[in-house]
Amino acid sequence: MADPQLQLVARRIRSFPDFPIPGVLFRDISPLLKDPDSFRASISLLTKHLKKTHGGKIDYIVGLDSRGFLFGPSLAQELGLGCVLIRKRGKLPGPTVSASYTLEYGKADLEIQKDALEPGQKVVVVDDLLATGGTMCAACELLGQLRAEVLECVSLVELTSLKGREKLGAVPFFSLLQYE
Repeated sequence: MADPQLQLVARRIRSFPDFPIPGVLFRDISPLLKDPDSFRASISLLTKHLKKTHGGKIDYIVGLDSRGFLFGPSLAQELGLGCVLIRKRGKLPGPTVSASYTLEYGKADLEIQKDALEPGQKVVVVDDLLATGGTMCAACELLGQLRAEVLECVSLVELTSLKGREKLGAVPFFSLLQYE
């Protein structure tokens, strides 16, 4: 990890064993959000990746409820784009479409407003962390219902041992930091 910006980001991710349940090693982004230089570095690195990979082909950044909202608007601003929100059920006004996904302890639903995107618009989905991939996969399903084109999904952290990337199928995925 030679990139000084990436090192700065990595130093601000804390680990908490056995949270929220025994056997889980929780990766905490709170110190990164507290440190403006680290947060700025994370946005800069994601921006560089998206510019290099997609140039000016992205129409919108899509932030996932809730920590994707911390990165989505800043990333969108750096790229000169708008940010569209995907929320948990019941949090958006007006007509919505929804998708369900499985959690380790049950089921959850995500929604997007029906008029959030036009068919054919190109989007990148952002969240703070990819674990099992359920949330991001449901988000891609929702965007497919609106006939948007998902160019890529990105996150700050990826937990590789949970194989969430595999759930995304053909949708490209990028993360700044990978942990087992």
